[in-house]
Amino acid sequence: MSNTEESIQQDVERIGRIAVIPTLLEVVAQTTGMGFAAVARVTTDRWIACGVRDEINFGLRPGDELKLETTICNEIRDSGKAVVIDFVSEDSEFCNHHTPKMYGFESYISMPIFLQDGSFFGTLCAIDPRPAQLRNPRIIGMFTLFAELISFHLAALHQSEEMSRQLGDSNRVLNNLRHEVRQYQHLSNHNLQEPLRKIRLFSDILLKANERGDEEKIRSSAGKINSFAQGLSELIRDLSDFSGLGLGDKAFETTDLNAILRNVCERLALPIKEKGATIDSEVLHTIKAVPGQIARLMYHLLNNALKYARADVAPTISIYSKDLGPGDVLRYPQLAAHRHYCELRFEDNGIGIEADQLEKIFDISPRTSSNGLGIGLAQCRKIAHNHGGIIFAGSEPGKGTTFSVVLPIE
Repeated sequence: MSNTEESIQQDVERIGRIAVIPTLLEVVAQTTGMGFAAVARVTTDRWIACGVRDEINFGLRPGDELKLETTICNEIRDSGKAVVIDFVSEDSEFCNHHTPKMYGFESYISMPIFLQDGSFFGTLCAIDPRPAQLRNPRIIGMFTLFAELISFHLAALHQSEEMSRQLGDSNRVLNNLRHEVRQYQHLSNHNLQEPLRKIRLFSDILLKANERGDEEKIRSSAGKINSFAQGLSELIRDLSDFSGLGLGDKAFETTDLNAILRNVCERLALPIKEKGATIDSEVLHTIKAVPGQIARLMYHLLNNALKYARADVAPTISIYSKDLGPGDVLRYPQLAAHRHYCELRFEDNGIGIEADQLEKIFDISPRTSSNGLGIGLAQCRKIAHNHGGIIFAGSEPGKGTTFSVVLPIE
């Protein structure tokens, strides 16, 4: 079980979401006659109150902590066994124990709570400054049953949270697929139809020229048909390349973004040298990813920065990554709140992009100067989506562009 600050806070919140906890604590108090009852999360170094009923002004509220070494729960975590004390002053084992002396109680009972996977969660406990009759099957059986009931509710909450996360992930994948389908439909209805229409047109011209024996027209029409067929072939090749950019059986591996960047810079060494580009990079994250796809993403982003440099200015490209905190993640509804992310940024001083084009640059679009499709940035978006992340850009025309890729670390 994770003992990070975030996970512990989640545990406190989960206990608060179990509607039956106040009732359990009330039954404990009424059945035992004890004034303080609580559900505590106990780790190797912390004791945190999750649910509390306090009729003796002990002073704890949900989220408050006691020093672990001042509690008996520390020993319960190690032994995995309950501790039951009717009358501290007459108990041979605990009469000189530091915990009762510090907190001033005479009766004490604490039952370990184990999760469904067998790991230790914490305790269901009660104390009172007066003695109480606790060492009997009825009281111990009730605490055992309540501890198991809390464990059951925690498991149900965990399963519900996991299903919600999976549903959220599925919805994000579905939205991404819908966007791709819309692009495919647009290309099928427009970009793929145009070369086919021209091939049919010049085929008719070719047939008529052949009937007339017009060799010049035959050669001209055949050349155009060949050109349009080549363009259609490139369109299909690019689409196949894009549609094949899934995960399939590719394994996620521990991926050092620094090593990926070094390899990409080696591949682009010639244009970097020709343009006199400066590549400034800080130490990047290591993440779980598909290395080949991340290499393709970084290649396209760096190549894009080189390609769209200003004619009279040597390119300067800064590459760095940073952690995103929970508050940062919540700003992006496409991301899963339960995951940890880093943001990989590529900043350049190139020609920039007009504001109304910033969203369109990630779509599959026809190239303006050659056959085929412009799919580099579209591939970047698909790779980011494959990894459960996002990509976006900010730009100031004439001054440069920043591409941000947000990727899960784990």
